[in-house]
Amino acid sequence: MADHQYEDAYHAWRLSLSTLMLDAPRLARWQERRFQFAHQVGELLTMPFGGSPATTGPALYGVFLAGVGLGYVGQTLEADRRLRDLPVGESHHLANTAPPEVWDRVVVVCWTDFLANIPETEQTAATELGYGVCGLVLEHRLQLEFSPPLNSRRRHRSGEWRPRDHGQSRSRGAVNAHELPELWREVRATWQHLAAFPPPAGGTPILTTAAGRAVFPTAALDGGLTE
Repeated sequence: MADHQYEDAYHAWRLSLSTLMLDAPRLARWQERRFQFAHQVGELLTMPFGGSPATTGPALYGVFLAGVGLGYVGQTLEADRRLRDLPVGESHHLANTAPPEVWDRVVVVCWTDFLANIPETEQTAATELGYGVCGLVLEHRLQLEFSPPLNSRRRHRSGEWRPRDHGQSRSRGAVNAHELPELWREVRATWQHLAAFPPPAGGTPILTTAAGRAVFPTAALDGGLTE
């Protein structure tokens, strides 16, 4: 996008927000509409659906943006709480930059479902590492392979953004990344499947598998989910 197009889009965004907040009743309507949609996306990310149980416990998640692809990767030990807050943004920064109204897809993988499939030696390693470090390992592997842009820079107190080199990381996830090769293969295969699978027909904004799900917020919005 040329600089003038970018600036025009930025000013149009500001003008749109000013119109939506023109007076106190419109501000309240805007607040209610945004929270309602964010709440509904959080429900889709966590609620039981079809034969899939509720999303709880440890999980990996990734937010895809149209034109960008995978924009952000995260992990949590409390999927129900974290994924409900993800689109609301009360304790998660993502929605401040990329609101859920522009999320093309959210992939969630409940990686503990694969522990029974990996060799006993790796199961032992996972137990010794603990679920917290295992989640960091898998998050690091995803960041290293796909370089999501919102994970690839960090804020500095000067107000600037600085690049983050995942390949040079000395985090707990990076240091222990070699410990769980079979678990990573299982997780990656499911992640790739959910990342590439087309949205379900008929306006259904969610696809579930045995160990994960993909939610399609823009499809939900276009289908009138908040009406």
